[in-house]
Amino acid sequence: MDGGFNRWKDEGRDWAAPRTLSPEQRNRYQRHLLLPEVGENGQLKLLDSRVLLLGAGGLGSPAALYLAAAGVGTLGIVDMDVVDDSNLQRQILHNVERVGERKVDSAKKTLTAINPDVNVVTYDVRLGADNILDILEGYDVIVDGADNFPSRYLLNDASVKLGIPVVHGSIFRFEGQVTVFNYKGGPNYRCLYSEPPPPGLVPSCAEGGVLGVLPGIIGTLQANEALKIILGIGGLMVNRFLLFDALTMEFNELKIKKNDDCVVCGNNPTITELIDYKQFCGIESVTEKVDYSEMDVAELDNVLQNGSAPTVIDVREDFELEISKLEGALHIPMNELPKRLDELSADEDYVIMCRTGVRSAQICEFLANQNFKSVANLTGGINEWAKRVDDSMPV
Repeated sequence: MDGGFNRWKDEGRDWAAPRTLSPEQRNRYQRHLLLPEVGENGQLKLLDSRVLLLGAGGLGSPAALYLAAAGVGTLGIVDMDVVDDSNLQRQILHNVERVGERKVDSAKKTLTAINPDVNVVTYDVRLGADNILDILEGYDVIVDGADNFPSRYLLNDASVKLGIPVVHGSIFRFEGQVTVFNYKGGPNYRCLYSEPPPPGLVPSCAEGGVLGVLPGIIGTLQANEALKIILGIGGLMVNRFLLFDALTMEFNELKIKKNDDCVVCGNNPTITELIDYKQFCGIESVTEKVDYSEMDVAELDNVLQNGSAPTVIDVREDFELEISKLEGALHIPMNELPKRLDELSADEDYVIMCRTGVRSAQICEFLANQNFKSVANLTGGINEWAKRVDDSMPV
């Protein structure tokens, strides 16, 4: 994590003195200064503002670029992933030269090159109930670019607790959604979806297809709402839910409202503490973390060639096997595995594999908690196998 919790201190500033823009800033932001709704006072508000972006991916990329260019003084970025080739089709914060870098580091390089006025604070951590309040506290607006239910529900509950508005965005295939949650007593995410969906109905954690330009459209709309919140101008997407279809080029709007029976903000809230939602993706929460081993692709290749092989379980989805598969691997999709434990033996040796090693790590933890004696996660997944063992395999 970059910075610290005293990052808002500016002991060198004379707060009694009237603030003005420097000549360089007047030149940089002159198109803002021409707008009566913004002007110098509005630009000073932007420079004093603090926006946290959840994710430096498809939605976070365009939102961060435009917020930085607009002069938002502090941009926080939460992401614990690395830049991958497959990101570059839509995640415009990153480039080919940064493949393998931490996403937060790549994002910081891009944003500070765009605008040196911006202080980029990075959080290379996984959000959890133990750290989210410390990370969120002090920010004026949160731009939600999460791509999973656990982060979305955890962010919602924490933002309600702290009273911070959230500009929500989501994308899938050719469709996107935008709204503003938790703004001045308005509805929050749980007012619409009070409880997480049952594990069996949760979409796989595998990345779904998305038209590359779609996150650019939705993320830019999110940046627009964040700027309006900071400046206190215009009509916000509060009590309104915007739907966009890129195939038909149609925008539709739904009316939403605060739910008096909401489990976090209603008259009788039932959720008063933050929860880590590990039950998503079909894996139930466990009381304690259990260790498991990691196996390198070269090690697995050597073991397989020597004939004394463990059972390899591929936990990807059916459609992923159409792209690439490891011969001899047992295929059990991640969401189905908890229901198919009777097909496995706790005394056998297993290597768990997915696309990049993220889903398989969750399955390893789950199996270890079910007292499986020997479980290893294939580091880097089948993509790493394709790069280092079998370069004829499609990625």
